[in-house]
Amino acid sequence: MAPRADYGLDAPGVVRNLALVGLTGVAIFASIAAGLWPGKVPLGGGGVLEVGSMALSVGLACAGMALYMAWSSRFGKVAERERLLDRLALKGTERVLDLGCGRGLMLIGAARRLTTGSATGVDIWQAEDLSGNRPEATLENARREGVEARVQVQTADMRALPFADASFDVIVSKAALHNLYARAERAKALAEMVRVLAPGGRLLIDDIRHLREYEAELRARQLTDVRRLGNPLLEVFLAMLTWGTLRPGVLTARKA
Repeated sequence: MAPRADYGLDAPGVVRNLALVGLTGVAIFASIAAGLWPGKVPLGGGGVLEVGSMALSVGLACAGMALYMAWSSRFGKVAERERLLDRLALKGTERVLDLGCGRGLMLIGAARRLTTGSATGVDIWQAEDLSGNRPEATLENARREGVEARVQVQTADMRALPFADASFDVIVSKAALHNLYARAERAKALAEMVRVLAPGGRLLIDDIRHLREYEAELRARQLTDVRRLGNPLLEVFLAMLTWGTLRPGVLTARKA
C-alpha cells in the first residue's frame, strides 16, 4: 500500500505550548487534591486566591485545544479541504494558484480535481507555521497522491508574486494571510491576488482571523460576489475560548 500524504502539524509551537499549559494546570490541581499544598495564594488586602479550580479549567481548556489542533491536522483538515473545494466546482481546466501552500493540502486537493489544468503553490516555508514545511515535502505528497504532473511549487512572497497579470483562473489560500502581522502587508498580498487573477476568476480565502478586513479590501478592489461563509456561532465560541485569537471564516469572490 502506498504511503498516504502527510500534510503536517499546523502551528506546532502553539500545539506544544497549549499542551504544556494543559499539563501544568492539571498537575497543579492534582497536587492540591493530593494535599501537597493548600492551593491558596494570599492577595493584597487580606484576600486569598483559590487556584485549584482555575488551574483545572484553564488546563483542560488548553489541553483540549491542543488535542483538537492535532486531530484537525491529521484528519479534520482533509475533510474540510474537500468541502471548501466543492464550493469552487472546478471544471478541470483551470489554472489554480495556492498562496501559502505549505505541504500542499489545498494545492494537491485542487490538482486531484483537474484534468488539463495545472496547480501552482507558493510559500516561504516557515517551519513555525507547519511542521516539516519545505517544498520537497509538498512534491512528495503530490507524488503520493498521483498528481505530480499537474503540480509545481515556487518559493515566493505572496506580497510580490512572480507571475504576470491575469495568470490564474482560481486562487486559494488557507490559514496563510494572517501570518502577515501588519494590515498594510496583508493588503499588499490581497492586491497581488487580485492582480494575478484572470477576469472572471474566483478567489477563496480560509483564515483564522481578519476576515472582515479581507472582505472590505476585496470590495474596495471591485471584486464581485464577495461572500462571507462560516458559522457565526462557532466564530463567537472560538473567539471566547481563545480570548479573541481565533475568529475563523471563509471568503469567496469573483473578479469582474
